Amino acid sequence: MPLRLLPDTLVNRIAAGEVVERPASAVKELVENSLDAGATRIDIRLHEGGRAFLSVTDDGCGLSPDDLVLAVQRHATSKLPDDDLVRVASLGFRGEALPSIGAVALLTLTSRVAGTDGGWEIAVEGGRVSAPRPAAHPPGTRVAVRDLFFATPARLKFLKAPHTERGHVVDVIKRLAMAAPGVGFALADERRDILRYPPAAGDLFDARAERLAAVLGRDFADNAVPVAAEREGLRLGGLAGLPTLNRPTPQMQFLFVNGRPVRDRLLLGAVRGAYRDVLASDRHPMLALFLEVPPEEVDVNVHPAKTEVRFRDSGLVRGLIVGALRQALAAAGHRASSHVGQAALGAARPEMPASAPLSGAFRPARVPPGLAERTRDLQAPLGDLRTPPAAPPPARETPDAANHPLGAARAQVHGTYIIAQTATGVLIVDQHAAHERVVQEQLRAALADGGVARQGLLLPEVVELDETAAERVAARADDLGRLGLVVEPFGRGAVVVREVPALLGDTDVKGLVRDLADELADLDAAIGLEERLGEVCATMACHGSVRAGRRLNESEMNALLRQMESTPRTGQCGHGRPTYVELRLTDIERLFGRR
Repeated sequence: MPLRLLPDTLVNRIAAGEVVERPASAVKELVENSLDAGATRIDIRLHEGGRAFLSVTDDGCGLSPDDLVLAVQRHATSKLPDDDLVRVASLGFRGEALPSIGAVALLTLTSRVAGTDGGWEIAVEGGRVSAPRPAAHPPGTRVAVRDLFFATPARLKFLKAPHTERGHVVDVIKRLAMAAPGVGFALADERRDILRYPPAAGDLFDARAERLAAVLGRDFADNAVPVAAEREGLRLGGLAGLPTLNRPTPQMQFLFVNGRPVRDRLLLGAVRGAYRDVLASDRHPMLALFLEVPPEEVDVNVHPAKTEVRFRDSGLVRGLIVGALRQALAAAGHRASSHVGQAALGAARPEMPASAPLSGAFRPARVPPGLAERTRDLQAPLGDLRTPPAAPPPARETPDAANHPLGAARAQVHGTYIIAQTATGVLIVDQHAAHERVVQEQLRAALADGGVARQGLLLPEVVELDETAAERVAARADDLGRLGLVVEPFGRGAVVVREVPALLGDTDVKGLVRDLADELADLDAAIGLEERLGEVCATMACHGSVRAGRRLNESEMNALLRQMESTPRTGQCGHGRPTYVELRLTDIERLFGRR
């Protein structure tokens, strides 16, 4: 078959297949054009999820008639002012996507430059471009797209239901709104307003925090820690959710490079690495991170939709993200997300079963404020009032709850949970999970200071394993020694333990070594234990922490609370579960109708 050049209309339709996958793809390209035009307000409208109609209107700088003609030509762009493919400093003003959209849809482009007498309009129908004509329009630009993919009907079969396509558009607008907090966004369909974000005020950090709270919810804003770091020309900012604020999928992780929303595997991997020792492998944190990189240090053209990027120094980027996130989480100290306590209160709040009949069913009454106090005057007196009251027991030396963030211990229940009173409420502490995190952080700190203190066993412990596991443990003997665990080969299928970390105290040595053997099976032989320090320290800490069922006296409980306050990351155990639940007094009072 002879070679031939494809006609421009077909070339544009092929390009549209790469750039415009669905209505959300077109919206993304058009909104990015508006942002590059300096818009402060962007309005998006949809019909049938964007398939029948979509429009993007902005108050940006506008286009002249000559620029309108150029904007719908292939390869017209403003993001390469000096023809340098390496230095891409914008999202791609106008051009680029417009001819692709016009090749598969009915496109109308109306624009007016501020200060001119009137606007101009140009239309593209299946690749055919009309001449510019005068049109009434305020300063800015409006792009309207009708009958998306009418010129390529086969692609219509791949579109989902209108509500599904609308959901993809919502996701795109949320990401772009987070990237540009100073810009107002509005999204509506034929029935209702879907999103409305007013421009955020203040400096970049405050504006970004305000926008993130609007997009991700106040629960995220209240349970996230600020992230700020800089290294060798790279800057990282944003908010990272506490480990106890997690999700089963990474859909609530928002990553931006130079203001561009991306879903890059390197960045997602760095986030997993940073949370590795505070979150279970099947859970994912909530966060929004903004990375600023010199344009020459990043390639944004490795993916047609610009959702992936390539860094010149990927190690530097990964190190910056991992280090900044770990530092931010450590600075959070003993904080745990507040939604844990709210969930506990929700579970405790009495509710009428949905299937209960209207008559005869139990209905928890709403007690008016102050009624509980007034009923005390009507109650019968307790005991014989003529009997003098017994002398109160002598006061005990207990910490003042108001002087400590985690309060003072008042009781232990079921041999597992510590009840502590704070200045504003009550804490329920899981003693095993809390002490496990304390020991884990102590092991990490000791290793960073030069080595973990050891204690020799009076009688060395021989641990029998399968032959492969024994060889695996023996091969890591030097690394384990730096962690305070001294092991040696002991024939086939066994190792002998001579010393253990002093922090672990009286521990189950055989159980510890067997668990470490399983842990080491997941490690690459070329990776030192320092690379996976969190998992190894967590395994060792689990065997050296206070077990559930162990009775603690008041001094021991308060000592644990004070250790939690002074140790980083104690708001959650190594699997991301909370180490304590806080119940505020005001919420408890609502349970009993006092508020």
